[in-house]
Amino acid sequence: MNWQWVTKRVLQALFTIYLVISFTFVLIRQLPGGPADYIRAQLIGSGTLSAQERERLDSLVQTYVNINPDKPLHEQYIEYMASTLQADLGQSVWHNEPVIDLIAEALPWTLFVMMTAILLSFSLGITFGALMAYTEGSRFDMGLSTTLSLFNSIPYYIVGILAVYILAYQYGWFPTSGHHSYSVTPGFNIDFIVDIFYHAALPVLSIVVTGAGGRALGMRGNSVRVMGEDYIRVAELRGLSSRRIALHYVGRNAILPMYTNFMIAIGFLFGGAVILEQIFAYRGVGLLLFESIGTRDYPLMMGSFLVITIAVVLAILIADLTYGKLDPRISAGGAR
Repeated sequence: MNWQWVTKRVLQALFTIYLVISFTFVLIRQLPGGPADYIRAQLIGSGTLSAQERERLDSLVQTYVNINPDKPLHEQYIEYMASTLQADLGQSVWHNEPVIDLIAEALPWTLFVMMTAILLSFSLGITFGALMAYTEGSRFDMGLSTTLSLFNSIPYYIVGILAVYILAYQYGWFPTSGHHSYSVTPGFNIDFIVDIFYHAALPVLSIVVTGAGGRALGMRGNSVRVMGEDYIRVAELRGLSSRRIALHYVGRNAILPMYTNFMIAIGFLFGGAVILEQIFAYRGVGLLLFESIGTRDYPLMMGSFLVITIAVVLAILIADLTYGKLDPRISAGGAR
């Protein structure tokens, strides 16, 4: 492995995260009625304060936003970056809890829904894509391609709204909110496991229905292209079984280009979680970010945005670093 190239990619990822954090910090604080002013207004309501009360208020504001709002912007920035490196993201104004604790509680639920949806989406997409490729030109291929293209063109949030309205509100087959029932005892037990899958069914369905089509069409195209390669004809002339050719030659080489898409999808679905979790009132990082925007909870807003940014950047970085290992035709850093 080209360690110089790996180091370069890691530094690029860290620099990207740094730029996003910096941009968000400056942008939010330049908005009219910045975080410090808004928190002061929430804390005092109306009326005047004595000098001692104002001093206590300033100290309380500093606790929430994790910086001294009366300092110059560049000094606030240095304080914020130093606190962020120590995983201290301030305190949520709305929830009155440390931001890092709220995110740590919500993150596993977002990961659970998104990873389940992505794995199902890619598994179904790869399976259907391979079947369509091996039946190219048949009615099955044409019919499924048309159907999947139609589903792929529908935004996931439209499917989510229809699913929650019809299947949850109209028929009552699924819950309308939450990630588990309060009547179920949380823990490693069968009732709790079944219940969390039950609550995650509709959010997962929304992503799978709209995402599997694109993966299937991509897999179909890759498989058709691979089946036209010379080494496939050589394998057939050698008398290798159709099963071995399909699995070891066509399948493996057709799936490889899907890997990068898989890793990037993991990152970008964190952004999609903002809308999806709001539709289903699913308590994840996306819903935290959505609520923080509505309540102008600046510490929680920046903390949630930071987590989503890191997820996207890390997913792309992992895809870059590992793809060369999976595909022997490609070497990291372009080395031959």
